[in-house]
Amino acid sequence: MSPLSKTVLSALAVAGTTYAASCSTSATATIENPQQATQLSSCSTFSGSIAIATSVVDSIALDGIRKIDGDLTISNNSKIQSFSGSDLEVITGAFTLDEVQVLSTVNFPKLTTVNSIKWNALPNLQALQMTAQISKASVIDIENTQLQSLKGLNLESVDELTVANNPYINTIDMQLGNVTRQLTLTANNPEVNVSFPNMEWAFNLTFRNCSSVLLPSLTTLNSSLGLYGNTFESFNAPNLTKIGGALSLVSNTQLTNVSFPQLTVVSQNLQIANNTKLSEINGFPKLATIGGALDFNGNMSSVELPSLHDVKGAFNIQSTGQIQDTCDKTFQPLKAKGNIHGSFTCKGEVANPGGQGTTPIVTGGHSKPSSAASAINLESNMIGLAGLAAAFFL
Repeated sequence: MSPLSKTVLSALAVAGTTYAASCSTSATATIENPQQATQLSSCSTFSGSIAIATSVVDSIALDGIRKIDGDLTISNNSKIQSFSGSDLEVITGAFTLDEVQVLSTVNFPKLTTVNSIKWNALPNLQALQMTAQISKASVIDIENTQLQSLKGLNLESVDELTVANNPYINTIDMQLGNVTRQLTLTANNPEVNVSFPNMEWAFNLTFRNCSSVLLPSLTTLNSSLGLYGNTFESFNAPNLTKIGGALSLVSNTQLTNVSFPQLTVVSQNLQIANNTKLSEINGFPKLATIGGALDFNGNMSSVELPSLHDVKGAFNIQSTGQIQDTCDKTFQPLKAKGNIHGSFTCKGEVANPGGQGTTPIVTGGHSKPSSAASAINLESNMIGLAGLAAAFFL
């Protein structure tokens, strides 16, 4: 413990008239036992940061404190099992729980506002006890826990939200209205159901390994939407009109239906690849402009883009299905008119459909269609598409 922290905690142990004047520190007050936590109970507001020592064994209760004007941290503690604060409402800094191996109870029933949450490597944390629910936060990052839900978090808005590698989480459901920078859900329980019924706009959204994703109110996406390796059968964005970045639907093995009925513009690349059960792409009735490349490959027997009139980058469609008539009568004329500005490939009955830049080998209908489209390294494929679109304008 630092000398300053010892001074603060010692001062809190003296006569009651001195408590209010001692509820602050310019450094971090380190709590080493439950008694020191109790000594802070008269501080309605504690000005400064509080850390729980790595050696703490017993449960810590920060009762009495309503506001921490700083950070609250437990890090690299292998012994503490319970952490609580019955009156805490606001943390102006970061609430960090990092590598706290046996922590099983987090109970802050009145906490509603934090600046950021960083919870990582909490292998025994299964539930949150936050009755009031945290509704205001800038950054949320929850990784490597045993949480079964995010009950206790019901954000109205957020700058960044990351939920990753939580294998038991069943549901992610929030009133979240907007995401100003990034939302990423990845490698959680493959049966997780995701619902953001009030989300109207976001900057960047990435969903991996989800069994359902509901975004019924989403109208504006300033950057990109990525759907990778999910197990849902359908995806619907009924009110989304414009995507300011890229749209990617890759390796969603159960996907049979995609619907973007109001979408008119994808400002960067549009990629639909390796969705092995997606036989028809007909959910883009108003899509007119693609600002980058179009890259479809898979087992499609039908591709319909009735409003498409401008593709700024390359155009690649490869399918095991019989789509050559559509290629010749619908998309080849677009290329001939100059509406497709980059290189052009459109082939049906391809043995192993690949991404842009690969050479399609046409079977002529005599070879058995592959059961799955060619495997894709997702990140490198996206980088390749971005480079392709950029190279076209050089």
